Amino acid sequence: MSGKRVLDKNRPTKEHNLVEWAKPLLISKRKIFQVMDARIEGQYSTREAMKVAQIAMQCMSVEQKYRPNIDEVVRSLEQLQDLNDKTNGISSSSSGLDQRGKSVDESLTGEGSSNISSSASPLRSS
Repeated sequence: MSGKRVLDKNRPTKEHNLVEWAKPLLISKRKIFQVMDARIEGQYSTREAMKVAQIAMQCMSVEQKYRPNIDEVVRSLEQLQDLNDKTNGISSSSSGLDQRGKSVDESLTGEGSSNISSSASPLRSS
């Protein structure tokens, strides 16, 4: 997402620790793009950036119960990519269903049984 190392003393002091620097930016729709890697600019929509930010925030949650396991993270990112491919006319999944039989849109909105939910890390406009 950011293309930055977790710890990097070569960055400005307030940016040495990626998590401490990125966390306040990821909860704001307007500031998400400050975290995004400039090398992938224009290759994603605002909605996609917000979804990736939401997943990242859940991964950084202090409470373990809100942190998804790596399989859930990978599945969510793959579903997001599949949806992006469909939007761009690339056929990556003919059925539009994920492994659990849920539609990709349903999975991305956090409805159903997925632990990746919008309630654990709400985004706010600022």
